[in-house]
Amino acid sequence: MELKSYVAFLRGINVAGKKKVSMESLKALCDNLGLKEVRTYIQSGNILFKNEQLQTDSLAGLLADAIQKKYGFQVPVLVKTVSQVKKILDYNPFDNEEDLVANKIYFVLLNEVPTDELLTKFKADTFENEEYFVAENCMYLKCNLGYGKAKLNNNLIERKLKVSATTRNFRTISKLVALGS
Repeated sequence: MELKSYVAFLRGINVAGKKKVSMESLKALCDNLGLKEVRTYIQSGNILFKNEQLQTDSLAGLLADAIQKKYGFQVPVLVKTVSQVKKILDYNPFDNEEDLVANKIYFVLLNEVPTDELLTKFKADTFENEEYFVAENCMYLKCNLGYGKAKLNNNLIERKLKVSATTRNFRTISKLVALGS
C-alpha cells in the first residue's frame, strides 16, 4: 500500500509553560508508533508523517493515547492529510497580501462539523476588529489587532460551536503544506 502524507495538530502543548513536550521526544514517540518520515515543525505541536492508514480519526486516537501514556496528560489531536490542509489553505477567503504578511490571518481547524443550529446562532454575533468565514472543516479568521487581542479565539469557538478545534496562523499552515508536499 502507498504511503500517504499527514499532518497532526496537537492542541495546547508548550503554551505558557504547560503540557511541555520536546519535539525530539514527540518525534521519537511517533517513530515508535510506526509512523514514517516523521518531522515536527515549531514547538506548538505540528507533526508531519507518512503512513499507510487512511483513517485520520484512527491516527488521531493513536497519537492522543500514546501522548497520554507517555506524558501523563490529555492533548486533543487533529489529523488531516496534507492534501486536506492544502485545500483549506487554498480556500482561504482572506488573501490580502498585507494581512498575510502582518500575521492577521488564522485558521481554526475544526475536528467536527458544527450543527446548522449552532452555526446560525454563532453567525448572529459580531466581533469588533475581527472578521470570519466558516467552512465545513475550518473557520477562517482575520484579526485586525492580532490574535492575542482577539475576542474570537479558539476557546470561544469551541464553546459556542461545541466542537474541538485548534488554531494555526497562515505562516504555519503554509509551511506545513510546503513541507508535506
